Amino acid sequence: MKVREVPVGDLRSLEGADWVDRKKRPYIEGGTAYVPVTEGFFSTTTIPPRRIYQGRGYSMMGDVAVFHGRRPDDEEVRALIEWRRPAGVLWVQSCEGVTRTPRTEVLAGAVHEVRHRECGITYFLDPSRIMFAVGNRTEKERISALTRPGERVADMYAGIGYFTLPAALAGARVHAMEIHPLAFSYLEQNIRENGVSRQVTADLGDCRDYLNGTYDRILMGHFSSLDRLSDALAHAGPGTVLHVHSAGAGKDAISRFLEEREVNARVETHRVKKLAPHTWHYVQDVTLE
Repeated sequence: MKVREVPVGDLRSLEGADWVDRKKRPYIEGGTAYVPVTEGFFSTTTIPPRRIYQGRGYSMMGDVAVFHGRRPDDEEVRALIEWRRPAGVLWVQSCEGVTRTPRTEVLAGAVHEVRHRECGITYFLDPSRIMFAVGNRTEKERISALTRPGERVADMYAGIGYFTLPAALAGARVHAMEIHPLAFSYLEQNIRENGVSRQVTADLGDCRDYLNGTYDRILMGHFSSLDRLSDALAHAGPGTVLHVHSAGAGKDAISRFLEEREVNARVETHRVKKLAPHTWHYVQDVTLE
């Protein structure tokens, strides 16, 4: 590929340059940018085309690359760095406890607080200290589409605002509860950054201590949600929809629970993402009648 070598600081001045081939991305190394040249224009050197990345899956959180699952070996990390050139590479082994705190290891570079954009929403977080489930994107979009302006919504496990923000941006009045102080601090920041401070009330602590009144929709985005059904039902009425997350299908357990308490409801199951070879993340929509 024919390129011109220019200082990185001069890249913005090339916006209108007719010699720049905008179908290709500049390659940056150190303080030098190698800018692709359109056919017929002068070039200063030639670089070989980049090899397409064919390594294992990863996700980008801001400028930090994140691996999940088994620990990547040195060659896998090297291949990703050559392809994406992240500021840091992080391995998330698992998430533990009620606070879903990640067990992580920095494999290369530096991992720091990032600004992550998803579905038009800004999330600030430190991925080495706070869980972010990238596989929940479709579910966030679904919640946004289901939520109606003016609904009163409870988010019992708000985290940094995974579902709180989509619901608030859809026009709901959201009561967000989070027990983890660090996650709560990011929740407050993300509420401000997304301009929904007037629509969201946030409480730090156990959701059982803060639920109040009756909600139109209750978000239960934690795999222990089945253990909190009684608490949620105490703040639900006819027409309330509970979104109950589980590792493995929870429809039968929920149906038995409701039947024992003579609660009439319609239960629909949605598959979110694969967690392990034989385990899926599900969400059950429970609509009270």
